[in-house]
Amino acid sequence: MMKSLVPFEIAPQPDEITCGPTCLHAIYRFYQDPISLEQTIAEVSMLEEGGTLAVLLACHALERGYRATIYTYKLQLFDPTWASLSPTALAEKLKAQARYKPDEKLRIATSAYLQFLELGGELRAKDLNGRLLRAFLNQGTPIITGLSATYLYRSPREYGPKCDYDDIRGEPSGHFVVLHGYDQQQRLVHVADPLQSNPLTGSRKYEASMDRVINAILLGVLTYDANLLIIQPARGKQNAQTHPDRRR
Repeated sequence: MMKSLVPFEIAPQPDEITCGPTCLHAIYRFYQDPISLEQTIAEVSMLEEGGTLAVLLACHALERGYRATIYTYKLQLFDPTWASLSPTALAEKLKAQARYKPDEKLRIATSAYLQFLELGGELRAKDLNGRLLRAFLNQGTPIITGLSATYLYRSPREYGPKCDYDDIRGEPSGHFVVLHGYDQQQRLVHVADPLQSNPLTGSRKYEASMDRVINAILLGVLTYDANLLIIQPARGKQNAQTHPDRRR
């Protein structure tokens, strides 16, 4: 297959902190779920400092009856040796870690992942490469990803409550986008981006090289989310797909 492109629409995010719920709403819209953007934003749990986590998006989808799988690269939260643990054993590791690491954001993320596992979400650790991304894109499954906007856009780092560009005082910025297609010949990934004024193209639909996308995802560890979130309808429902990475 030389080119796979899923027809996909995404609304502009209403403000600087709602990229996550806006991406989630675009996935719901793709699956013909009539929930509004306003309702999605109101229902998704947000962090006190603004923004959200992929696992909180996943919990919302699970509660609406979808399947949700997260591929995580966040070593601060997940030890590599936990990759083969059962959900029960993984939950115990997360609880034990939280007792030794008092970081507030880790505590919030831990609580969310415990809920994610309890709701039936699947957590996986696979090498992030083009093959993994193509496995979903070639079968028509869009991917929400948490990544480094600073790296993806090649923009200055951001500073202050208004996220002003400041290459001296600024810090790396995280973001959520949706990957929804792949051009094998050009090795370009089709990106749906809720940030209308993004400095890469100034539009919500564009293409980026596979290498840049992969690097941006991995560098998301600097801003807490470095992951892929796969949301799919429950088995037996319209648009349900076979998970290309499901263990036999």
